[in-house]
Amino acid sequence: MTGEKEKLGLIGFGAFGRLTARHLSPWFDIHAHDPAATDSDGHATLTDLATAAACPTIILAVPVEALAATLTEIRPHLRPDALVIDVGSVKVKPARLMAELLPPGVRIVGTHPLFGPQSGKAGIAGLRLAVCEVRGKRDARRVAAFCRRALALKVFQVSPEDHDREAATVQGLTHLIARLLLAMEPLPTRMTTTSFDRLMQAVDMVRHDSPAVFRAIERDNPFAAEIRNRFFALADAARGELDGE
Repeated sequence: MTGEKEKLGLIGFGAFGRLTARHLSPWFDIHAHDPAATDSDGHATLTDLATAAACPTIILAVPVEALAATLTEIRPHLRPDALVIDVGSVKVKPARLMAELLPPGVRIVGTHPLFGPQSGKAGIAGLRLAVCEVRGKRDARRVAAFCRRALALKVFQVSPEDHDREAATVQGLTHLIARLLLAMEPLPTRMTTTSFDRLMQAVDMVRHDSPAVFRAIERDNPFAAEIRNRFFALADAARGELDGE
C-alpha cells in the first residue's frame, strides 16, 4: 500500500480494540475513542468521539449492551457513505440495531472475530472470522476479501441468524462450562490428565473475558436459552441416573 493511509475510526479501545488496532495499523491511520483509555500503545491516536465517527470506516468494538447508545451517539457525526462494522459476539441483535439506528446511506457489515486477546496474543493468522451482510453484499464481500488477504484470516460469510444459531452451541456452552469451572477453583494441577489440561486451556482462553461478553453470549443470542436448557436437562438426567433415580 502506498501513499497516505485511509483513516479508520475505532470506537472502543479495550483489550479487543487494542488487538484490532495492532493488526490494522499497517493499513489504516487509526483514530480511537474510549473514555476509559489513557494511552494509545502506539497503534492508534486517541481522539474524541466526533473525530473517530467522522472517518470513512468505523469499527465498533463496544459491548453489545452498549451498542444502541453508541449508535445514537455516533449517528450525527457519520459521513453519508460511511462504512460501519461491528465486532460483537452475537449478530442478530447488532444487525437489527445498526439497520434501525444508522442513516439509510451508511453501509453496514457485521463481523465476529472468533478469537480474542488471549487466543490471538501469538498472532491471528489462520484464525476464523465470520462476516455478515447487513446492508449490501458488495461491502460484506470487500470486508471478507480484505481480512483474507491482509490479515490471513479464515473468513466465512454467514447470515446473522445462522451465525447466532451455531454460536449458541460453540460459544454458549464453552463460556457456560468455563464459568462453572472457574467457580470451582482451586482445581487440581498436579495429577492431571491430558484431557483435563486441554479443558483448562479452554477455560484460560475465556478467563479474562469481561462479564459483558458472557452476558452477550448467553442473553443476547436468541438461540442460547434453548441450547442452555437442553444442556441442563441432560445434566439433570445424568445426575438422576448416577443417583439411581
